[in-house]
Amino acid sequence: MELREYLPFWKELTGQQQAKLENSATLERVKKGEVIHNGTADCVGLLVLVSGQLRGFSLSEDGRQVTLYRLFSRDVCLMSAYCMLNSLQFDISVQAEQDTVFWRIPAPVYKELMRQSAPVANFTTELIASRFSDVMWLLDQILYKHLDSRLAAFLVEESRLTGSDTLALTHDAIAQHLGSAREVITRMLRYFSSEGLVKLGRGSLQVLDEARLAAIAGDSLR
Repeated sequence: MELREYLPFWKELTGQQQAKLENSATLERVKKGEVIHNGTADCVGLLVLVSGQLRGFSLSEDGRQVTLYRLFSRDVCLMSAYCMLNSLQFDISVQAEQDTVFWRIPAPVYKELMRQSAPVANFTTELIASRFSDVMWLLDQILYKHLDSRLAAFLVEESRLTGSDTLALTHDAIAQHLGSAREVITRMLRYFSSEGLVKLGRGSLQVLDEARLAAIAGDSLR
């Protein structure tokens, strides 16, 4: 669980830079549901996931959420260190979807490292580009794809991610992921249920026909 195992540019650093990272980084644990980074209200630093799962989401003025991206073991969360990216302005929150363990690198330390090391700067640029690509793909989905295809894709992806056809998700939680209203999601799930695609339960649902859901999802399925 050493920090060096999770940073692809580690071997490109000098001994002094490696020592500074090791001395400043802290290994932290959070519980499922905990908000780690609250938009522009804080700058917790760079997060390097050891285990667990995080999601980055945007929150509208009326309280509606939409999931922008998700992070898993060995992924790096750069948006929680927004204060070191002077040219970028965004308001993204980060929440633990599972009990999660991560290394936290203070933003000032990482920012100094970016100035000193070309490999770190290149890694950061690629990371920003990847997150931007995720957000642009999502924007295209929201603007041009029907909700039924997005919902079908979400259910298939969740089933594959958890390795189970039974998903412990409320209608409200699904609505938060997709940036929709709970009532709209409920109507759509009832339609899916009437078509034999899912079976609805209290606080959960079961995927009955993944193949048909995948067909409905089309290119909304990543």
